[in-house]
Amino acid sequence: MRDGEAFRDRRGFRGREQGAAIARRLRLSGRIRPGEDRPGSAGAPDSRGHQRNHAGGSRPLGGRSGVVSEPEVLIERRDGLGLITLNRPKAINALNHPMALAITHALREWADDEAIRTVAVVGAGERGLCAGGDIVAIHTDAKSGVAGPDSPTGRFWRDEYILNALIGRYPKPYIAVMDGIVMGGGVGLSGHGSHRIVTERSKVGMPEVGIGFVPDVGGTYLLSRAPGELGTHIALTTARMGAGDAIAAGFADYFVASEHIPALLDTLRTETAEIAIAKFASAAPESELVAQQQWIDACYSADSVAEILARLRADGAPEAAKAASEILGKSPVALKVTLRSLRAARGLTDLESVLNEEYRVSIAALASHDLVEGIRAQVVDKDRNPRWSPASLAEVTDAEVDTYFAALGDKELGLVAPEGRK
Repeated sequence: MRDGEAFRDRRGFRGREQGAAIARRLRLSGRIRPGEDRPGSAGAPDSRGHQRNHAGGSRPLGGRSGVVSEPEVLIERRDGLGLITLNRPKAINALNHPMALAITHALREWADDEAIRTVAVVGAGERGLCAGGDIVAIHTDAKSGVAGPDSPTGRFWRDEYILNALIGRYPKPYIAVMDGIVMGGGVGLSGHGSHRIVTERSKVGMPEVGIGFVPDVGGTYLLSRAPGELGTHIALTTARMGAGDAIAAGFADYFVASEHIPALLDTLRTETAEIAIAKFASAAPESELVAQQQWIDACYSADSVAEILARLRADGAPEAAKAASEILGKSPVALKVTLRSLRAARGLTDLESVLNEEYRVSIAALASHDLVEGIRAQVVDKDRNPRWSPASLAEVTDAEVDTYFAALGDKELGLVAPEGRK
């Protein structure tokens, strides 16, 4: 049971107030009543048994002045609500390793804390919950040839995927407010939660193949379980989903207008998740993807990317032709690896098994040419002209795709689903 609610198992893993306002409340210690948490640096719980605020990777701003930057993750617990705020608004709250560790620490403590009934995750600022992982840091590792499970990025991904699995099995209501941009790693923080809320501003997606990478953070689990072939279309084109599409594809559950998010978060302090959400949820917009599902299913059911492209070109629908054009601009090897990953994930029974497979693929991608080149073209130099290698689908061999799925020996992620659970 969850705080008096019946446990719902939608996929086997059922278990803002806007960021600036949240951060402002946390910073004004004079407004904090005795017994409530106070912001501070990352660390263990204080002697009173209250959770400290975890500063994920904060660094001095002022040098000699001693001024310290604001924590990158704000942790608050009050009136039964554990509130986690990603606090890098200038980077659209891109997730880094210290942030992932801080969130994991808080969730593990709250799981057994009877004073916490519900957990909510929001993003600071107006732009989005989380734009994904900190790919500039990933690019630095990949470019320097520092790859493998023991590299900084390899260790980050290991802890990030462990966090994704923790969210998928969380024993209490986990409410993700997917307002604004939610990409890649942001989907990992939200898409496996029990109560996933989108707004009219939501833009949800898995953009990995556009930078020579492959959907991860449990993304292939979600994509492979979307109705029909919607997930394959989303993955290979890097399509952005609005609220209606995200709900239809199984990435979200509820639609709440952004203006009601602050009131929703306040209500969660006194009501169960189901009651609070019911007060503010409304009908979601129609899904554009569902309206196009007939040609999507027909084209993307093919067993190869080449055949998918052939079907898209032959379909005759303008949207199909546009999809073919989108796919042709992506990394050929990433496209082939992604399609195999999606088909494999469809046959795996639990999130943990999918994350284990994704970790092998991600580690292989870290040593690839296309990840370095894709991030360079899209994020670093921003010339939007990646020079993929191999340059075409025909040049990508099955043997090359096989290397992405090679076992990692004693460096495997090694997640195991709880016995009797899927």
